[in-house]
This record gives sequence, C-alpha cells and structure tokens, in this order.
Amino acid sequence: MAFQISRDRIDQAPRRAGRSEREDWQTEYGRRLRTSDALVIGTVIAVAQLIRFGGLNNAAPLNWPGDTRIGYSVISILLALAWFGFLALGNTWSPSIIGNGPEEYRRLVAATMRLFGLLAIASLVLRIEFARGYLAIALPAGMLALIANRQFWRKFAARRRRSGRYLTSVLVIGRRDSAQAIMRCFERDPSVGYCVVGVYTPNDAGAEFDGDGPNVPTIGLESTVVQAVRSTGADTVAVAATEELGAHGINDLLWQLAPLGIDLVVTPGVADIADQRLTIRPVANLPLLHIGKPQYDRAKSFGKSAFDVVFAAAALLAVWPVMAAAALAIKLTSPGPVFYRSERIGLDGEPFHMIKFRSMYQDADRKLDTLLSANEGAGLLFKMRDDPRVTPVGRILRKYSLDELPQFINVIQGQMSIVGPRPPLRTEVARYDSKVRRRLLVKPGVTGLWQVSGRSDLSWDEAVRLDLSYIENWSMVQDLLIIKKTISAVARSEGAY
Repeated sequence: MAFQISRDRIDQAPRRAGRSEREDWQTEYGRRLRTSDALVIGTVIAVAQLIRFGGLNNAAPLNWPGDTRIGYSVISILLALAWFGFLALGNTWSPSIIGNGPEEYRRLVAATMRLFGLLAIASLVLRIEFARGYLAIALPAGMLALIANRQFWRKFAARRRRSGRYLTSVLVIGRRDSAQAIMRCFERDPSVGYCVVGVYTPNDAGAEFDGDGPNVPTIGLESTVVQAVRSTGADTVAVAATEELGAHGINDLLWQLAPLGIDLVVTPGVADIADQRLTIRPVANLPLLHIGKPQYDRAKSFGKSAFDVVFAAAALLAVWPVMAAAALAIKLTSPGPVFYRSERIGLDGEPFHMIKFRSMYQDADRKLDTLLSANEGAGLLFKMRDDPRVTPVGRILRKYSLDELPQFINVIQGQMSIVGPRPPLRTEVARYDSKVRRRLLVKPGVTGLWQVSGRSDLSWDEAVRLDLSYIENWSMVQDLLIIKKTISAVARSEGAY
C-alpha cells in the first residue's frame, strides 16, 4: 500500500527536536484553564459557605465518625481540592478536547457529578450529616460557573484564531475530491483553528487547492508522509480518504507520526451528521461507525409544537410595543397596508400566507421583472442589497429583522415553527429536486441554521445544506442554541438586507 511502512522504518523514524507551536499554545491555554477553574471552584465554595452559614467562621463543626469534629472551613478546603482532583482524573483539561466540541462539557459535568455522588454515598454509609443547603448551593452554582468559564476561554481562543494565533497547521491526506471536502469543512468552522498547509495526495501531484491561504500546495507520492509534514510545517495530519491507507494503514501511520509529536485525525467519510446520531461499535477490534436514522419525525413532535406556541405567545407579549411602533411608522411614511402577506409553501407542500411588516412600496411586486438582472441572491432566491423598492423605514426593519416579528402569528396558527428551514416560495418549490424537497418534511421556521450562519450572504447550496442538516439532526437543544444565536445575529444585523 502507498502509505504503509515497515517496522524497521518506524524504529528509525527521526524524533522531533522540540515542542511545536501548537503544543506551546495548547500548554498556555490549558494552564489558564486550570488556573481559572481552580479560582471558580474556590470562589463558589466560599460563597456557598458564606450564604448558608452567614460567614466563613459561623458554621457549627461537622460531626465525623469517631466523635471527630471538623469545621466547615476545613470541609470547604477539602471539597475544593477534591473537586479539582476529580476534574483532573476526568481528563477535563486534555488538549484533545479543550476549546472545541461538546466532549469538554460532558467530561466536566461527569466529573462533577461523580464527586457529589460519592459525597452522597459517603454521607449515607458513614452517617455524616453535611449541611444540605451548603451542597445545594455549591453543586449547581459550581457547575454553571465552570461551564461559563469554559465558554469564556473558547471565545478567547476564537479571537486569537481570528488574529492568526492558536492555529493548528494541518496536512490533509486524500484524493482531490475528498481533500477538498474536508478543507471546505475546516473553512466553514474557523473557530476550530484548523489551517490547511498542504495536501498529500496519491494523484494530481503538483495541482493546487483553494484553502485557507492563497493556494495550498499538493505533495505527491514521490515524498513520504514524514517529508510532507516537515516541508509544510504541519503539526496535525488529517486523513480524508481512509480507503487509500488499507486495512492497517492507520496504525502504521500513527507509528510513523508518533516520534514527531504529530496528531492524527480521521474523517469517517460522512458529513452533516450530528454527534447524537453516531455510535462506535467495535467488532473484533474493527471500530464500526453506526449512523442513526434521520430525525425529522422528532421535529414534528407534540413537544416541539407546544414549545413553539408558548414561545411565540410570550414573544408577542414581549415585543408588542416594538410592533406597534413599527406599524405606526409604516403607516405614516408610505401608502399601503401595514402587513404584507406572502404565499409560502409549508409542511408537506401545503401553501400558507406568511405575515410580515410591509418593508417595500405598494407596487413592488410589479417591478421585480425589471430588477432580475441585478439579482445578488443565491440559486433560486432574489436578493438585492440596495433594492430601490424598499422604503426607508423598511430598510431599518430589515436590518434588525423587525419585519419578521408578525411571523409569530403564523407559529400560533400552526403554519410555522420558531426554528426550521427557510419558508420557500411556490416558484422555488416548483424547481426543487428530490433532495431539496426534504425541506418540506417539517414546518418552516421564523429562524434556523440559515439565519445564524450568514442569512442573505449564504450561497444557495450552503443554505440548502444547512436546512437539510437541521432536518436530519433535529434536537430540542439545537433549537435553543439557534434561538440564542439568532438574537446575537439579529443584534449585529449580519447578512440582512
């Protein structure tokens, strides 16, 4: 096989001279995270003792087995040390998981729950009467504070990556098509910090790929993986096509990269599959990746519908003064109705009239044909950044998405969801292929992945990909995250025109 190497070759692999730039910033990031976690734990436990007992020295001593009495200040110190130790034992500061993905939070929560579970068992078995209010404050407050601390440092790392620091230099191994696919994924999520510096490919040697920089060079089979790593300065190797490696190629590659301190990541060859649908099932030392069925049926559940109605009703009550002001501004500045009802296609292809505040002049629809040549929209969509049909008030409404507030009425009527695919026009649906028609399997949404990922700046293919990904991977947690991100995106008026 092209990438296999012999045992002699492995034993003779040169070892690196020093730490890589990636290891330097990971060490710095981990040290800051450990220090801040320790401060968070100490502060939360001190506050819990202060609230429960009214002071750090006001607590009655705790009766320990054997008539031993221990003050709660000592208990607080021991609890803080134990909490920190459980986080260490749970590998919550592992460089492979900090800064990205949900695994960091899973380990954090699991380590904390193990500690307090052990305290509960010890209290029952040894008959130690811990002050319940003290622990009831420390556990949830500490958990939330530790999660907030991780979020703070993730944002810190994201800012560093935008300025060209905290990056991971990646050498991609794979054919041209698979390598290009993984590079696009890295570019779509710059917060991860993967910067492709080269492609090692069994064909198309000498070709150039569009990547993070102006061009990403390719390295053919005339070089080894080690030579490719050294020439590109990569500190991580990403395998984009496992079929090129053979049955034992991954293990051989790991042995080859280990002396160099190079990380190895492997893509399973699937995209837009949420982690809750992925399960690894080892069979005779062969890890099988089991992919769960698309979860679009869950997006039509009673629980989601009930949440939609309650959220929409609460939102209308909260924003009615803004809606009243918008309606008055529309009525006073241009002739025509306050609301604009546009036919859209909803669940299972059923048409409905989506309600919006009117943001254009009254005869806007009749002028559309004259503006088609200036279309800036993607695919089947018509978008124009400086559309002359939009009124001055309408520009303000669109900039902050205030024109979409009446869509909460559609949600209460059961025609839309709070979160879902973008509501399409009849002319768009008429040109859908079988794949894109999957968007009609659930109700369209007031907001969605398309809303928080670029809005009008998205390409047609990217908008479709995001909608289909949402449908296939639906979860209530994802809906809540999208709602949170929507508020932020609307406040910044990103991609809205």
